[in-house]
Amino acid sequence: MSSDAKLTQGSIAGHLIRQTLPMILGISCIIGVGLVDAYFIGKLGPDPLAAVSFLFPVITALSSLGVGVMVGINSVISRTLGAGDVEKARERAAQGIVFAFVVGLLISALLLVFSDALFTAMNASGDLRPLIWEYVVPFAMGFPFLLVAMGANGVLRGQGDAIRSSAILVLSAFINAILDPLLIFGIGPFPELGIAGAGYAVMVAYIVSAAMGLWFVTTSDLRFDPKQCRTIASTLEGMREIGRVGAPAALANAVNPAGLAVLTAILATHGDSVVAGFGAASRLQAFAVVPLLAMSSSIGPIVGQNWGAGRADRARATLRLSGLVCVAYGVAVAVPLVVFRQQIGAIFTDEPAVIDSIARYLLIASGGFFAYGLLVVSNGAMNAIDVSGRALAVSAGRVLLVMVPLGWLGSRMVGPDGVFGAELAANLIGGCLAFWLAWRAMGDPKSAPVTAPA
Repeated sequence: MSSDAKLTQGSIAGHLIRQTLPMILGISCIIGVGLVDAYFIGKLGPDPLAAVSFLFPVITALSSLGVGVMVGINSVISRTLGAGDVEKARERAAQGIVFAFVVGLLISALLLVFSDALFTAMNASGDLRPLIWEYVVPFAMGFPFLLVAMGANGVLRGQGDAIRSSAILVLSAFINAILDPLLIFGIGPFPELGIAGAGYAVMVAYIVSAAMGLWFVTTSDLRFDPKQCRTIASTLEGMREIGRVGAPAALANAVNPAGLAVLTAILATHGDSVVAGFGAASRLQAFAVVPLLAMSSSIGPIVGQNWGAGRADRARATLRLSGLVCVAYGVAVAVPLVVFRQQIGAIFTDEPAVIDSIARYLLIASGGFFAYGLLVVSNGAMNAIDVSGRALAVSAGRVLLVMVPLGWLGSRMVGPDGVFGAELAANLIGGCLAFWLAWRAMGDPKSAPVTAPA
């Protein structure tokens, strides 16, 4: 066992707490960016708020590609460190970050070319599409840097460095929160850019976080060095190894916001006020489950290092403890969201129709938040042990077989409430199934690591 594999010894609960707490802060800041955007853009009127509601699932889906790269790097590095091969881990770190930047450039180009067609297909009205484009341009310019930051994050997480990986997220959110009102409303010497100002704030935040991430990795044990991509054959091998986990993980992460994009298109047939409420409530939901998202990030290096070191028993114990936390926290957070749903809606807007949409969503969907936690935590565990195909299967089935069909049917039968109910059903079914699959995978002798226990 490598001395760098620090998570293979000691208390599992202690490791989970130490890895999760910094990530709660980091992910809270990133999710908070969406809430800050919704708050300030909501002051511009209902049309800009509806525009960012169309943008939210698309941007989340694209960002999930970066999450996939991060998960792939995290998985490969944690298992490699657990097996004791530090030099290979250093090589994969450099290859992963370079790969992330190239993927980011490609996605940015595709977004700019197909943006109008995409949002037209989502039933965005002609009045909203110009507003959407104003945000898309600066976001696309910053997207490659987001993926570099994600790649650096994966390298740090694979080493169990939760504090510095979280610091990247905190810095990005802090810069965005400061620049948002300045650029949206033109405060002081800054120009008044409206919704485009939110996009430029994000772009600057991505660039700075990428620079910080590269610096952190350069000063870590795995030292970022592009020269590690010294041969095409070695680089392609590393990219394949990362992509074997990263590609299914990216799709698994992207399929949920893609499903939300379809639900947004369905809700658009009921009016822009419903869409605006759904978009704001979706961002609020993302913030409410931050601790569960943080745990889904922290479980990866713990499970991965123990799996690579041959400690399948510790990997399984980590999943069991995480599942119990998901249930307890999910139930606890749902109660205040339901009780204070009207007051929460009024924070975002004074439009009664939008407030009602937010309140109806919270009343119906909050009961499934614990199951969504089970889904993301179980997927994180399956990605860590290199069975990401199972995580992709359950995520895709949850959206394609449950969320979208029930959303379409519910919309026709009972209106927007039927769409919100479809998301609830998808979370309950998908979360329970994902946990069962992860539990079986860790107890399956065919999936077990070959490295002897330390």
